[in-house]
Amino acid sequence: MIDFYSWNTANGRKISIMLEEMKIPYRYHPININNGEQLTDAFLKINPNGKIPAIIDSDGPDGEPITIIESGAILIYLANKVSSELLPENPKQQTQVLEWLMFQMGGVGPNFGQALHFYKYAKERIDYGVQRYMSEVHRLCLVMDNWLQNRDYFAEHYSIADISIYPWLARWEWLDLNWEQYPNLYHWFQLVSQREAVKRGLKVLA
Repeated sequence: MIDFYSWNTANGRKISIMLEEMKIPYRYHPININNGEQLTDAFLKINPNGKIPAIIDSDGPDGEPITIIESGAILIYLANKVSSELLPENPKQQTQVLEWLMFQMGGVGPNFGQALHFYKYAKERIDYGVQRYMSEVHRLCLVMDNWLQNRDYFAEHYSIADISIYPWLARWEWLDLNWEQYPNLYHWFQLVSQREAVKRGLKVLA
């Protein structure tokens, strides 16, 4: 059984979608980050960094419980727990999946997150912050759009790379993204949105 600690964020949605895709039994424990629950002593024992998501697998390696933090690490762990095409064993295919997973972790996540902060949440508008991060969001969307030309997914098949990127694009209306500028990315977004496990995963944290 997986104990899943999270809230309705892009990083949290990655894991709820992954759990639904893998059909792994889990219990969801909401950690209300708006109320600071991620900074309580109880949660800091799970993740000393005070960030969601986190999981505890009661049936970890060698049958011992294991705690995993960081959404990318959790995706890799879950894909390896039950052999899955979401992280192919073929070295070439696996490398491509991990490339785009790292692209999300190092590019999409941080920059979309900062763009959302300055564009939507900041109490005072700071033009430099808005322009800096919205420009980077646009650049990253163009990178993804160009890559997805004549491709359905970021790797050869649907994978944890797609799962990691999708929740950030699912906030497209918060950033006023214009899909007409990214037709290939929009095609990909529609394909992923239609998956039943994705719909269930989003609903878990709604």
